[in-house]
Amino acid sequence: MTKQLILAISSSPSPTSRTAKVADYVLQRIADPTFMTRHIQIREMDPEALISAKSAHVSVQRTVIAVEQADGIVIATPIFKASYSGLLKIFLDLLPQYALAGKAILPIATGGSLAHLLALDYALRPVLQTMGARHIVQSLFVPESEIQFEGNELKVGEQTAAMMGEAIYHFKCAVEATTEDRFLGHPRPTRTP
Repeated sequence: MTKQLILAISSSPSPTSRTAKVADYVLQRIADPTFMTRHIQIREMDPEALISAKSAHVSVQRTVIAVEQADGIVIATPIFKASYSGLLKIFLDLLPQYALAGKAILPIATGGSLAHLLALDYALRPVLQTMGARHIVQSLFVPESEIQFEGNELKVGEQTAAMMGEAIYHFKCAVEATTEDRFLGHPRPTRTP
């Protein structure tokens, strides 16, 4: 049986990112024998290549290939000023137009206030849709007040844990539902060598 790849992409510029920890938390709960998981933190890519859109740079090429190979992608972003991170915008702009064709997507955001909740659906979801995502499951917002740490281990409140569990379940179902027709309606992304 072929394992499916779940890729998490986190877009916080902070080296102590709560958003990256939430992405790791989600990947830990997804992990089972049918899935391989990988986490890419955009802040670890070469900053000059990223900002200058140097698609030939090795860090950019590696990330584009990882996106291409993934069956499902968890996109995790902090919410700044009622929108997803600029780092995520730069990254999405680097990808080919239909880089998400055939993929299931789980958008996740962290933020200080529930007032930022709709940024996922009004700002990020349309961009993911135009990039060809096959299925974007219900967005998940994790308030920073719900994120605690015991040592290095992330702990979330009971209600948030239940919401995360439900989102993860739907995402796994969407990934597992991948068929040969998953590119129907969208051109398959092409990459120049």
